[in-house]
Amino acid sequence: MNAHSPSHSHQTLGILRMSAGLLVAIGMAACSGPAPTQVAVAQTPAQITQSTSPPVDVSFTSWLSQVRADAIKRGISPATANAALTNIAPIPRVIELDNRQPEFSNTFTRYLTNSVTEARVEQGRALMQKHAELLANLEREYGVPARFLVAFWGLETNYGRVTGEYPVVNALATLAHEGRREAFFREEMFNALLILDRGHISLAKMKGSWAGAMGQTQFMPSTFLKHAVDEDRNGHIDIWGSVPDALGSGANYLKSLGWDDERTWGREVSLPQKFDVALASLDVDAKENIMPLSEWSALGVRKVGGDLLPAQDIQASLVLPADIKGPAFLVYGNYRAILKWNRSAFYAIAVGHLADRLSGGVSLAQLGREGDPLRREEIVDLQTGLVALGHMKTADGVMGSATRQAVRAFQKANGLTPDGYTDRAVIAAVKAKAG
Repeated sequence: MNAHSPSHSHQTLGILRMSAGLLVAIGMAACSGPAPTQVAVAQTPAQITQSTSPPVDVSFTSWLSQVRADAIKRGISPATANAALTNIAPIPRVIELDNRQPEFSNTFTRYLTNSVTEARVEQGRALMQKHAELLANLEREYGVPARFLVAFWGLETNYGRVTGEYPVVNALATLAHEGRREAFFREEMFNALLILDRGHISLAKMKGSWAGAMGQTQFMPSTFLKHAVDEDRNGHIDIWGSVPDALGSGANYLKSLGWDDERTWGREVSLPQKFDVALASLDVDAKENIMPLSEWSALGVRKVGGDLLPAQDIQASLVLPADIKGPAFLVYGNYRAILKWNRSAFYAIAVGHLADRLSGGVSLAQLGREGDPLRREEIVDLQTGLVALGHMKTADGVMGSATRQAVRAFQKANGLTPDGYTDRAVIAAVKAKAG
């Protein structure tokens, strides 16, 4: 996902993949978990076509007439506007997915084991060899190492295999007309029309996720217009079918996000006994307690295996995606660049770890317990108790940064390990304390 596609919660199990820029744009991201790009159960093109032909919605038809007029006023050719915005209807499945509340949270262990599989690592390594010359050229041009480009490619669309089958303009029109985020999706719809008008892709081939994320990099139309590039130099940009265009566009986008070509993303580390777990960051951007590696070393933090951390002046934050017994990571500036692509700690760690595996790295030393995902109503119960105890303001059913901070405050106040992690024992303790 990159600046481009919505998710009700990065921890949703019912959605496997979406895109990230939209998470930033509409402020819907939580602090750690999947940042999916596609619908879990893929529909066939025939099913999607059938779902676009319900009885005529007069209000939608009238709205669409005004949209066509507005598009032409914006400089879109009448031919493009009429072809794309005539004889279409709202897609019920798109509205259903947009309104769906996540039934479960997700766990880091489950997310990572589903995202960084041995098959995905092997496929990625093979593709790095196949496209070695292209990737080397992109690294020279944009400063983004091959392993990271391929890791994004793998997580976004399984190396271009799952890019979405929804007609993008129709999906965006559906979401704009629905009205909940009309301004955002209306603008993306006009951007999609501009892409068509410039001849980069045909209307029939402009397919994507239910939220309008497109191609092998799952760009929203606005991201495409700002960052997509014609890497194969054939006169049009095709992030759907051209690997050079897709990876070149991804590299150009990462460069714009501030990718530092002299650093990696971070590393798994081991913590000493009785480590002050309150030093770990809980906010999604991992900007709490940023310290140089020398200070983390002085606190007893080590590489996995016990070796000292690098003797370099790198600023780092500590991230615990699970509880204190799970894996620990020191993360650097490129970790935050990944978060700008998809605002999810789970996703950022998965990209970094997959990139490490693609270049010969080993599996994590400490994956953490599997655990059962929390149901939404359990999260609401937790939050309701935390509100009653004065640790947070509202209960929204999303396990985000605010909830983790509130859990940490409760843990500190009650003599528990303040790792901000929630399981059913923590929920029971909160409910008992809140009465």
